[in-house]
Amino acid sequence: MVIVISSPTPVSKEAHLINHLFDEGLSVFHLRKPDSSSQELVLLLQEINPLHYTKIALHSHHYLAKSFGINRLHYTEASRKQLLDTDLSENENTLSTSVHTVQDFSVLSNHFNYAFLSPVFDSISKPEAKSSSFDLSTLNSNKNTKIIALGGINIDNCIDAFELGFDGVALLGTIWNNDNGLTNYKLISNLCAKECTG
Repeated sequence: MVIVISSPTPVSKEAHLINHLFDEGLSVFHLRKPDSSSQELVLLLQEINPLHYTKIALHSHHYLAKSFGINRLHYTEASRKQLLDTDLSENENTLSTSVHTVQDFSVLSNHFNYAFLSPVFDSISKPEAKSSSFDLSTLNSNKNTKIIALGGINIDNCIDAFELGFDGVALLGTIWNNDNGLTNYKLISNLCAKECTG
């Protein structure tokens, strides 16, 4: 599984690149704009091909989901701690969240379909976020929640994430912090597809 997370700040021709990523086979896109208003998100969503709305996960302004036919919701660590188990069990959407320790992942509700664990490698988009050594061997193999590597994922180390035991990778800086975002996605996606089938 290869996921792309949006740049947290506006990017030139952003919707154009997002549509191209979907055209290249991207199956899950996380719309994370922590400082954007709901109206700014609406304007961006309106520029994305509606055929792809079911592939988008909203990190904020969750109430917009229904009007756009979006069925993926992401909860930050802070927002997750405000939830009751019934909030999750009664939610029919695909749910995801973020954690920064294996211990936090281990105690997550199984109602989450997947979770980002970071930083796996030195972050590209946040230079101050240095890699952590995660030992996934202690995880309960019966856990339904998939674990996705986030932080510093690039062409050179994406396969390493799978070898460490992750179920997938999430791309941010390698897409948005250079001029080769689409090419990087295609290369990483191809490498990961071979890893998953090989």
